[in-house]
Amino acid sequence: MGKAVSKEAWTADKLPESPVRVSNAAGRGRAIILCDHASNHIPAKFGTLGLSPIDLTRHIAWDPGALGVSNMLAMLLDAPLVESRISRLIVDCNRPPDAPDLIPSISELTVVPANQQLDEAAIKERIALSHRPYHAAIEDLIGEREREDFPAPVLVAIHSYTPVYRGVSRPWHIGIIHDADTSIAAPLIEGLERIEGLIVGDNEPYSPADRVYYTLERHASARRLPAVMIEIRNDLITTPHEEQVWAERLALLLKPIIKKPLRGVRETPDRES
Repeated sequence: MGKAVSKEAWTADKLPESPVRVSNAAGRGRAIILCDHASNHIPAKFGTLGLSPIDLTRHIAWDPGALGVSNMLAMLLDAPLVESRISRLIVDCNRPPDAPDLIPSISELTVVPANQQLDEAAIKERIALSHRPYHAAIEDLIGEREREDFPAPVLVAIHSYTPVYRGVSRPWHIGIIHDADTSIAAPLIEGLERIEGLIVGDNEPYSPADRVYYTLERHASARRLPAVMIEIRNDLITTPHEEQVWAERLALLLKPIIKKPLRGVRETPDRES
């Protein structure tokens, strides 16, 4: 498993060998872990997009802590992990290609100078750089599992969010985001709510209505595959130890959930997950 990008520093180093990485592709677990906003890497040709190095360590550039949790959760569930390795300030892999905020000109309250008034060619370049290969990797992985007659995969997208957004405090420690299919979300919320002191959001601080569910809509909902999006407040996953605590907590709850038959999807019940 790869290491998370540093939370403390940002450097304009060379483009990673690939804009998307698939780890543990041969994992035998049923889950597939997705990390849309794993990295704050800006390819050198884009400079700093007109932002300060400090801005590029903030949540506007990525989801701090999400990759660390994803790595550990993938290990605990013996699951493949697909991660985007380019900052969402270049292009947001969790938005449809025609979304107005696909390439944010303003992120939260921060203006992104280099993202102002991009022409069609520049937009297509960014989609080809990161968005298209990320989603192609997910599609290829699901296709491989279908050809190998795996049980229908369960897609688990890991994100993090800020404790305060536009001046409004968010009390939840974790949010479980889902659409009409609650086969994963409902028992996961129930299990989390049994943990003393934990404040759990049900479609909070976001919901699919906020247009933050694109990756799961595209790869899970369209295939009638069970899925869940997990948002962890990023001040709770600032160290490897905290990331491990959350990964272990989630793995403990998810293991029995994803072993059960799930309605409306292809099942292969005699295969160990």
